[in-house]
Amino acid sequence: MSRPTPISGFPEWLPPQRMIEQYVIEKVRATFELYGFAPLETRSVEPLDQLLRKGETSKEVYVLRRLQEEERRPQEEERRPQEDENAKSDDVLGLHFDLTVPFARFVLENSGKLQFPFRRYQIQKVWRGERPQEGRYREFVQADIDVVDRDNLPFHYDTEMPLVIGDAFAALPMIPPARIQVNNRKLCEGFYRGLGIEDTDQVLRTIDKLDKIGPEKVAALLIETAGTTDAQAAACLRLASISAEDGSFVDAVRSLGVDDPLLDEGLAELLRVVETAAEHAPGLVAAELKIARGLDYYTGTVYETQLRGYERFGSICSGGRYDNLATAGNERFPGVGISIGLSRMLGLLFGQGALGVSRSVPTCVVVALPAEEQRAQCDRIAAALRRRGIATEVAPSAAKFGKQIRFAERRGVPYVWFPGLDGAADEVKDIRSGDQIEADAASWEPPPGDRQPVVSAT
Repeated sequence: MSRPTPISGFPEWLPPQRMIEQYVIEKVRATFELYGFAPLETRSVEPLDQLLRKGETSKEVYVLRRLQEEERRPQEEERRPQEDENAKSDDVLGLHFDLTVPFARFVLENSGKLQFPFRRYQIQKVWRGERPQEGRYREFVQADIDVVDRDNLPFHYDTEMPLVIGDAFAALPMIPPARIQVNNRKLCEGFYRGLGIEDTDQVLRTIDKLDKIGPEKVAALLIETAGTTDAQAAACLRLASISAEDGSFVDAVRSLGVDDPLLDEGLAELLRVVETAAEHAPGLVAAELKIARGLDYYTGTVYETQLRGYERFGSICSGGRYDNLATAGNERFPGVGISIGLSRMLGLLFGQGALGVSRSVPTCVVVALPAEEQRAQCDRIAAALRRRGIATEVAPSAAKFGKQIRFAERRGVPYVWFPGLDGAADEVKDIRSGDQIEADAASWEPPPGDRQPVVSAT
């Protein structure tokens, strides 16, 4: 068999990186639960028409197809080609490319069993068929929180989202500090209406490209695709240039001389988010009026998060308010949520060599094997240590003790345990310092910092 060729965009972390990922997931999960979010996992596939409700995403969806198709029933053979085409969207399944769309579907299907407002978190893989690059993958892990309610969702949940994310990052001191950028679609749409622009959705999608293509190209696109005048395009760019960590952005917007009731509503909502964050987590949140979020279902607050020092890589955590995604007939379940792109964030940090772990395996102790005849004795020692939560393995072979010590040392295992022979006491050696003491497997404890691998910035 020839050496396999890696598949681009599908990361496979080495064990030390996977341990870092698991550590981060556990810290994030614990923070979500501190805020009362309940765990949920939805299926990996959704009907294609359900996935495409989100807007311009059809090129990102991975569609499922079985290699061995079932034999068609006779009545299916009689279908006309146009009937097959009409049924296509109902029959085709696609892998979900985020966790919000499947969550909205789950709420609709289970609304009679849920207590509202419903707070949930999901930490799960998603798939997106975009061009792989540093920190951008086709298969990746997201960590989402959302709150949904029946009919109406109070706005204070919009102010809570950044606080949860701020605490999640605070629980990860080895991760660079985060800065959450916030905007409000009502503010932007009201401003565009006040300018007399009709295709406000197209303006939002175009402004969302500002960091990628720059203001000159965005202005040209606004004129070409949204039908704006030069003056309207310039005003849209002036709005997008406003940024503040306090309420001063309100006066900056007012100075542009545009009036609209929806603009007033958006300004008031954004001010609440910024002022709440300033009280509880100073420096965490900034109003950034170029943030648009190109996905169609957002209706109010939108969030994007960057790591300080990694701004050039863009957002690693985003979300917003959606009032109409989960609807069926007269039932409506508005929500607000935010998602950490865990694989994206970790991939960027791994690529920069910014994270490390104290050892490449969970093992805290290697029990040395004097001879194969003592393996049962060594297994009993290992079992006694494991019962007390100390990760332990027995040396793979009865090599010379020096070789067994090097076996532990190469993987960063801090301790080697030497079984006592002929009635002698066991001893444990800290192979970093060289200290060796008598020890009993029923009572010996490593220092707390040695029990688990330690994740740190490098």
